[in-house]
Amino acid sequence: MTDQSVVLLDGPWRHGFVAANGARFHVAESLPTLPTASEPDRAPLVVLLHGFPQMWWTWRHQIPALAAAGYRVAAMDLRGTGASDKPPLGYDVPTLARDVAGVIRSLGAHEAVVVGQGVGGTVAWSMPALHPGLTRGVAVLSAPHPARMHTAAVARTMLRRSSSRRLAYFQLPFFPEQSMTRGDLVVRLLTEWGAPGWLTPDVAQTYRLAAQIPFAAHSAMETLRWLVRSTPRVDGQRFLAAVREPVRVPVLQLHGTADRCIPLSRAAGENGTPYRFEAVAGAGHFLAEEAPERTTELLLDLLSALPTPTP
Repeated sequence: MTDQSVVLLDGPWRHGFVAANGARFHVAESLPTLPTASEPDRAPLVVLLHGFPQMWWTWRHQIPALAAAGYRVAAMDLRGTGASDKPPLGYDVPTLARDVAGVIRSLGAHEAVVVGQGVGGTVAWSMPALHPGLTRGVAVLSAPHPARMHTAAVARTMLRRSSSRRLAYFQLPFFPEQSMTRGDLVVRLLTEWGAPGWLTPDVAQTYRLAAQIPFAAHSAMETLRWLVRSTPRVDGQRFLAAVREPVRVPVLQLHGTADRCIPLSRAAGENGTPYRFEAVAGAGHFLAEEAPERTTELLLDLLSALPTPTP
């Protein structure tokens, strides 16, 4: 078994744990490093949410860069991942959004900009609808709007891709988890969904070890299972009805031109006030790591355009 300490990696951040929504969440936090930041704990908060099959470390390039620009940055491990708690229930997106809202409050902030990659992007999309008072703005990487993912056009495209077959496999009990913890599924997904050549051995090993933490693989699978199985159910329809409401905060959506999980042609769908879509040339599904400088640049563009936060 792998101990969760393997994900508490050193860097220009501090590791902490905060209570929220009945669980304990690991957060890698960095305070503003500008000389003018007299009250760093009160700086505008940016919350970073990872995707699958990853954890907070996916934001290792953005954490110090955003802090250097004057922001308080918190990259959290979602429920069931990394060093966060792994309860048996609660892997639906509304619960994950409540987790994020609770972390924002536990960090002492009144609001935050929420940035999400992949599954974390789905959670970020849901925040303005489910927790509007806490959400200043949203940035989404490699994640079409949840309502768009359920359109016939996107569904037809996805059915022709290997990622659809993967998603079907994830619905099976036991076997996907075993493939993550004892096999090479994590590395295969990172390789298949990203642009060719991006994955280095040390990055692959870090995510492989994170998936071997007890219950982490099962927890990650449960979220993917909910995304599929909830669609015809009342809870899924209620969620989709909520997120179909117009997004009334600024939205930045980024998608790689070489994303081999979700095609660029099906990613964009205007939603946000204002809304900006950027295609990141040559990058695959894991934008924060495959194109760190461009991702950071675009995030700073969004952050600098936002109005002054509520004190």
